[in-house]
Amino acid sequence: MGFAQNAKKENSTYLNQSPPGSTPQIFAPGIVSVKDRYEFGSVFTKDGKDFYFAIEEEKRPRIECIKYENDKWSEPAKVLASDKYGYNDPFLSPDEQRLFFISDQAMDGKGDKKDIDIWYVERQKDGWSKPLNAGKEINSAHNEYYISFTKGGTMYYSSNKQAENVKSNKYDIYTSPFSKSAFGASTRLGSAINSEHYEADVFVSPNEDYLIYCAERPDGVGRGDLWISFKDSKGQWGKAKNMGNAINTQGYEFCPFVTADGKYLFFSRDGDIFWVDAKVISGLK
Repeated sequence: MGFAQNAKKENSTYLNQSPPGSTPQIFAPGIVSVKDRYEFGSVFTKDGKDFYFAIEEEKRPRIECIKYENDKWSEPAKVLASDKYGYNDPFLSPDEQRLFFISDQAMDGKGDKKDIDIWYVERQKDGWSKPLNAGKEINSAHNEYYISFTKGGTMYYSSNKQAENVKSNKYDIYTSPFSKSAFGASTRLGSAINSEHYEADVFVSPNEDYLIYCAERPDGVGRGDLWISFKDSKGQWGKAKNMGNAINTQGYEFCPFVTADGKYLFFSRDGDIFWVDAKVISGLK
């Protein structure tokens, strides 16, 4: 991966990749999106110098990071990986002092666990802390997936906590406010967003004016599509709509993320990470 050695300072953004237009393109092929490997969610730091992403090899998801240091991009390095547990769906807190993710890790870090929780690690002088559970206001005896935040710290995530069975595909999207270093009680979003079908992998804009998420619905384009909702003048979420053929295919689109500069929408499609000009969002408003 010679990009790490050949990067130039004036071309230091987005792993030196040529920006996409209105048609989604695979992001960093051979570097991030690698053949015969599955890539999930991804997130850049606000300054664009750290790129976190999740991959799966041998049925065990892990989180890696590529950094821009000393005028070049590093090779991918493991951040969270285990022979026993899976780590997936990385997302940074608004102050970027915590890296959130999902995992089937047991609370004691030793035993087995039957469901997936939201966890985080905290920045320390010598790296990241040990994984910390996000707590009972977020996590349940069922599964919690994906994480994103408003600039005020409200978490958006998905869960099948209302389903009878932990293995149920009935996921809905929830929010939890953050105050005084703790998350508050979670609230399930209404029918403009959630349905009787699968809704997960939600990205909320920092200003909380739109959200994008994955849904599996019979009226969709493919097996799983990205849908979008905008807040109206009264601060209510409008009825979500399919992002259409410009984004969705007959395959599976999921794990959306919009860069801090508002320029690009990242998402995963059938095991690769794609990116596209974020003007596609305003075009749907």
